[in-house]
Amino acid sequence: MASRSCANFLHLASGNLLDIPQTPRGLPRVMTVPGIISDMDSCSSNDGDSDAASSGCRERKIIVANMLPLHAKRDGETSKWHFSWDEDSLLLHLKDGFSPETEVVFVGSLKVDIDVNEQEEVAQKLLEDFNCVPTFLPHDLQKKFYLGFCKQHLWPLFHYMLPMCPDHGDRFDRILWQAYVSANKIFADKVMEVINPDDDYVWIHDYHLMVLPTFLRKHLNRIKLGFFLHSPFPSSEIYRTLPVRDEILRGLLNCDLIGFHTFDYARHFLSCCSRMLGLDYESKRGHIGLDYFGRTVFIKILPVGVHMGRLESVLNLSSTAARVKEIQKQFEGKKLILGIDDMDIFKGISLKLLAVEQLLQQHPDLQGKIVLVQIVNPARGFGKDVQEAKKETYMTAKKINEVYGSPNYQPVILIDRPVPRYEKSAYYALAECCIVNAVRDGMNLVPYKYIVCRQGTPGMDEALGVKPEYPRTSMLVVSEFIGCSPSLSGAIRVNPWDIDAVAEALNTAITMPESEKQLRHEKHYRYVSTHDVAYWARSFVMDLDRACQDHYSKRCWGIGLGLSFRVVSLSPSFRRLAIDHICSAYRRTNRRAIFLDYDGTLVPEASIIKTPSPEVISIIKTLCDDPKNTVFIVSGRGRASLSDWLAPCEKLGIAAEHGYFIRWSKDSEWETSPVGADLEWKKIVEPVMSLYREATDGSSIETKESGLVWHHLDADPDFGSCQAKELLDHLESVLANEPAVVHRGQHIVEVKPQGVSKGLVAEKVLSRMVNGGKPPDFVMCVGDDKSDEDMFQSILTSVSNPSLPVAPEIFACTVGRKPSKARYYLDDTADVLKLLKGLATATISKPRCLPEIKVSFESNA
Repeated sequence: MASRSCANFLHLASGNLLDIPQTPRGLPRVMTVPGIISDMDSCSSNDGDSDAASSGCRERKIIVANMLPLHAKRDGETSKWHFSWDEDSLLLHLKDGFSPETEVVFVGSLKVDIDVNEQEEVAQKLLEDFNCVPTFLPHDLQKKFYLGFCKQHLWPLFHYMLPMCPDHGDRFDRILWQAYVSANKIFADKVMEVINPDDDYVWIHDYHLMVLPTFLRKHLNRIKLGFFLHSPFPSSEIYRTLPVRDEILRGLLNCDLIGFHTFDYARHFLSCCSRMLGLDYESKRGHIGLDYFGRTVFIKILPVGVHMGRLESVLNLSSTAARVKEIQKQFEGKKLILGIDDMDIFKGISLKLLAVEQLLQQHPDLQGKIVLVQIVNPARGFGKDVQEAKKETYMTAKKINEVYGSPNYQPVILIDRPVPRYEKSAYYALAECCIVNAVRDGMNLVPYKYIVCRQGTPGMDEALGVKPEYPRTSMLVVSEFIGCSPSLSGAIRVNPWDIDAVAEALNTAITMPESEKQLRHEKHYRYVSTHDVAYWARSFVMDLDRACQDHYSKRCWGIGLGLSFRVVSLSPSFRRLAIDHICSAYRRTNRRAIFLDYDGTLVPEASIIKTPSPEVISIIKTLCDDPKNTVFIVSGRGRASLSDWLAPCEKLGIAAEHGYFIRWSKDSEWETSPVGADLEWKKIVEPVMSLYREATDGSSIETKESGLVWHHLDADPDFGSCQAKELLDHLESVLANEPAVVHRGQHIVEVKPQGVSKGLVAEKVLSRMVNGGKPPDFVMCVGDDKSDEDMFQSILTSVSNPSLPVAPEIFACTVGRKPSKARYYLDDTADVLKLLKGLATATISKPRCLPEIKVSFESNA
């Protein structure tokens, strides 16, 4: 369903949102082929249809995120702004994954509002001192963009919260969506100010900027663009409720590489692309790719890591050592369970407290011996749900302490204040167990940080009073609904909603033998230390480089308006078939062979009415009546329906069921292929297909004289595709010794006799023309699916036969812009009809008098 937003936001894509001064531009590269840029002058840049600033050939990474990795503070005396790096920012840490020669430019917003009069001075300072480009979103726009659409719509939805009623989330607000698009457009303008598109890589982070790729791709068709989503991606049942779902999916698909923390998130995204955009994906040599208008959009699955050096340096601080000793003294004789979470409804803090209450109730011997220290990070939002979660947390903690506490003992300690890094590290280092009980979280690095701190450093060992060889232990209880869970195979995974199971997991964690704790810790530390943030960044950039390798080997051009914009990218030798060009060749030739597919070529694939229109019949009849033409319809359909539908075309040749049956004209008899005489295998195939039809709602079986077809077009896309793969394997197994082949096509699995194909039909027709003393000087073949590729290949092979006096002019044309053995393409059946109409007009304008063979051809799509 097309969204109204496309029309509403066309002006946003026009580039008139902001009046930004243009930076100097480099000279364009030399174009040797339309749309293909040569390697001459490799340091200048132009996309062929856009230009951008050139900053030399040094490799650069442009990191784009909602917020810059900076702290900002205004001097009280001078009123000047002072900036410093945010040493805990992931964006800053990922630089460790790049080579030392790489220049990194950050684009994003500041955490403070800068007065308009100061923005130019601040921007210059940030660019010179920090290589940062601030976006300076207007305050009202920032509020609607971040606190509005991002936090009220996207963030809850991506965490599986639907606005079922006003008390549970806000309904979709198109004004907030417009603010989101406007903010993304400003980010795009800022990137355009600094980018050198030939050499720079752009890496966009998180759900705040999911339509930014569309704006960038529109300006620079060959931009090297990656995106990483740090939040969950919901299942299609949840995501499809978003009114602007298509615009966001298309925005992400304008990237070259899309990264996710887990396979579940990636699987949900791929399912949405399949169900809402009709896109299929495939895995080749370990890489998942989506074909999107000739571009391959790759999917990356790798959870982010932590910065080992940063964590270890904090552990070695004297302030950390001092805090460790204070905590040791405070909780002497007690086992410390640690929780560190943001205050929001998805972190499951209250569920965690209920599990501790259950633990104390079921195991009275633990009363007075365990303490849960729950550090609450400041909330990132300010909605009613946050206040309710905070109120519930405090009430639950108070209740537990009243029931199970004493004057000298509190089983639950809430720390609801900004806690410095060194203090958190001290708690990490001393905790017997760390619990992360979120009901939904994109990644959550708390378990990783806990493991590193439990491993310790020489400075921490000294503070703890342990020897370097002392065995290290750690225990983790993690929710199965967080992104880091799959990578922590030694953790105790829990369903946070199951209070009893969480309580028992905590009991298991604190009573587990030390030797087993040590083994689990060693396994986790090996993973965390080798898969740190540098490894994650390096791996992502390597895959991004691989995804962009063929950018300049293809012709590309943009299509679509507004947020529906996308780039078509095809081989330089693959071009649109010009009607004037083929008509010119048609007029100057005298022995023509024309092969046409039926479904998807003469009749739209999605059309309910499969009979040819009167216009199609008239055009084909005109072509057949020309004695210089041999016209064939070559189809996978049965001969009865084809002969009935095409009865007015008396001189038309028909090849039905992929050439198992051939008729040279209406007056001639049907010829049956001798290679498929044995059809006993159909008795094996039919019960197998029936089994899958009954198990797959919406599927059906088509029975042909020479074969059987299982259709799943009307079935659930994911389930139908899965069943098709299973059916293919099943049939190939049971037909291993039978004279039949199994073929999987578009929404079908077909079984047909061996030695029957559309390619053989083309060979037979061309051979008959040659043997009849009328070798073709013009060959045209048009089809839309995989079975037609056999025809394209056969024609190219047959016409290279040395027995032909002159090589004919060949026009192999596929319907739709997609990889093909054909050299030409047409967009759809309407284009095919225009082409045939042009040929028919050329036929009528110059009557033919020489006799010729008539033939026609087609394939069931």
